[in-house]
Amino acid sequence: MNPHSLLASAGINIGLAIIIISVFSVLKKQPSNSSIYYARTLSRRQNLPLHSRRFLPSVSWVSRAFRLTEDQILSDHGLDALVILRLFKFGIKFFSVCSLVGLVVLLPINYGEKEPSDKSYYTTDLFTISNVSRGSERLWVHFSCLCFISFYGMYLLYKEFDDILIQRIQQLQNIKHRPDQFTIIVREIPFCTEHQARDCSVDHFFSKHYPSTYYSFQMVYGTQDLQELVNQAKSLARQIEDSKETSMAKKPKNKLPLLDALQQETSKVDLLEEKLQALCHTIPKMQCKDMIKKKELPAAFVTFKSRSGAATAAELQQHSHPLLWITEKAPEPRDVSWRNLRISYRAVPLYRLGVLIAASLLTVFFAIPVTAVQGIAKYEKLKKWFPPAMVMQLIPGVSSILTGYLPSVVLKVFIYIVPFAMFAMAKVSGCISKSKEEIKACNMVFYFLVGNVFFLSVLSGSLLDEIGLFLSHPKDLPSHLARAVAAQADFFVTYILTDGLSGFSLELLQPGLLIWDTLRSCTRGYQREQNPYLYSLPYFRIIPLVSLSVLIGIVYAVVAPLLLPFLIVYFCLGYVVYINQIQHVYETTYETCGQYWPYIHHYILLAIILMQITMIGIFGLKSKPAASIASIPLLLFTLMFNEYCKMRFLPSFHHYSLKDAVENDELDEESGQLMFHYENAFNAYCPPGLRPVNFTASESSSTPLVSP
Repeated sequence: MNPHSLLASAGINIGLAIIIISVFSVLKKQPSNSSIYYARTLSRRQNLPLHSRRFLPSVSWVSRAFRLTEDQILSDHGLDALVILRLFKFGIKFFSVCSLVGLVVLLPINYGEKEPSDKSYYTTDLFTISNVSRGSERLWVHFSCLCFISFYGMYLLYKEFDDILIQRIQQLQNIKHRPDQFTIIVREIPFCTEHQARDCSVDHFFSKHYPSTYYSFQMVYGTQDLQELVNQAKSLARQIEDSKETSMAKKPKNKLPLLDALQQETSKVDLLEEKLQALCHTIPKMQCKDMIKKKELPAAFVTFKSRSGAATAAELQQHSHPLLWITEKAPEPRDVSWRNLRISYRAVPLYRLGVLIAASLLTVFFAIPVTAVQGIAKYEKLKKWFPPAMVMQLIPGVSSILTGYLPSVVLKVFIYIVPFAMFAMAKVSGCISKSKEEIKACNMVFYFLVGNVFFLSVLSGSLLDEIGLFLSHPKDLPSHLARAVAAQADFFVTYILTDGLSGFSLELLQPGLLIWDTLRSCTRGYQREQNPYLYSLPYFRIIPLVSLSVLIGIVYAVVAPLLLPFLIVYFCLGYVVYINQIQHVYETTYETCGQYWPYIHHYILLAIILMQITMIGIFGLKSKPAASIASIPLLLFTLMFNEYCKMRFLPSFHHYSLKDAVENDELDEESGQLMFHYENAFNAYCPPGLRPVNFTASESSSTPLVSP
């Protein structure tokens, strides 16, 4: 790629980012948009900030984001939200040092090795390792930088893992009264032939084997049809409230012309209220014990009188048959995926296999747009193969935009749908909690992006670039391929620019919600500021995409150091944007106490290993076998570091230590609160369809439709 294409991409992305952020800073001040830009604040009925200069762009929200401390985020939003921000801070710290090394040490060495044969035509390849001659002693400088970047990355990873573990222990102490610390979930409960039920089996089993710590249990029922009725009743209650608000807003000064319309609205409300009353009579009948008994599932939430009793029962194998009485730590009540509890534990592998097949098919089909994108990116090569493409050169600047900006935009559009598709697959994989669904989706999306966006972009770009040379000079394929892999850094620079500047600014603006809210308010007369669009923080979308950018930066840190300064801008902008989104837009719907970080650690360590393997190959292709051999111990050390981190940190993320459980039990027992907490835990796991209904359509919409 020539510098004109890179400058075109940078100019377009910077311009779009400035425009979008300016529009956002104006729209967020408008009270009518508070349901979008202050959804979290509205949900807590806090007073929104008042602005005297509502129609002027401002950057005051940026300074407020930087003033927010980690302790405030941890206390207000939880450790999971803080993990997202720590990922951005890791990127800032890591790539700031790498940029200094790359720009001061590597860039002059790469550029000074060979002069361009045609001094009137420069490409960004002059700043990459591809400009270093084969067998050059300067490659030892690249080896030294490889070692420094690897060790610095591992140092930062260890420090981050240790810090987050300390914060996890602190967070677990802060939420020690949460119901899941007293509860386990039991699956594959055998049927009691004597009493023709499973509930007596649960009580008998745990009373016998845990006589001092067992408290009670809550069976799980297949109440999906009942839940549908409850949802219908909620919908009817909201429709009644909306109709009443609409009729109040339509009261005219001259009542006679619209009298018929108001009468029709009143009759509509009466009809909806009749349907709601009928549902309110049907639902309690279906909730009776005899009806529910028929829908009993082989799963139950078992509550213990102590945290230590629950922790012990969750880790032990309960029966000699490993597919009976399967126990594990219960998720917190709001995190439970009730629909997946209907799936038999023995059928879960089949669901996971189906998800794996579906994800593989999506990965294969996605290769088509990625290859097409690389065809656009290699426009100057393709015009030799497809002469009509030369027509684009007649319009000044078009070829630069096509090769510099358009490929990354097209790829970003295709990538946007991938996380949502993977998350939909993860929902049917049999996970018992929403957090496990998102973690599974994170893994699926990340490996999809690594395979399709990274490897396929490199391979397809290399293929288009080298196929002609391979046919004419097949013996020179290795050296040409090495140059092509390094040259793909230009494409990834434009990808980082598009994903960072345009992507993060659009995240702020929320254009989809803005358009939908405008259409909704126009068609229904909806009171926009009273109905916030409150959604969970999309970990499954944020973590894999940001981790891919980390991987791209690490792999190309030695190969093409010119990419690194763009990554600093990327992570700084992302940090500011997501502090704003976490603080004002997204809701905390569950708290795993940092369970996402071990996966982020794995993604970053994989990137370091991939960088080392890439450099071993490049040193070999550059006729420097001594550097390749010297890099192998570095790779082995990294793998050993990975194993050590697994032993040192992972157990504390997967298990709740017995020591902490006993200490918390003793503190609660001294204060007389222990009984209160485990009684609360028992009541917290009532299935949604079995909770008492108390629909009050005449009350305001802020009143809960279902009583707890």
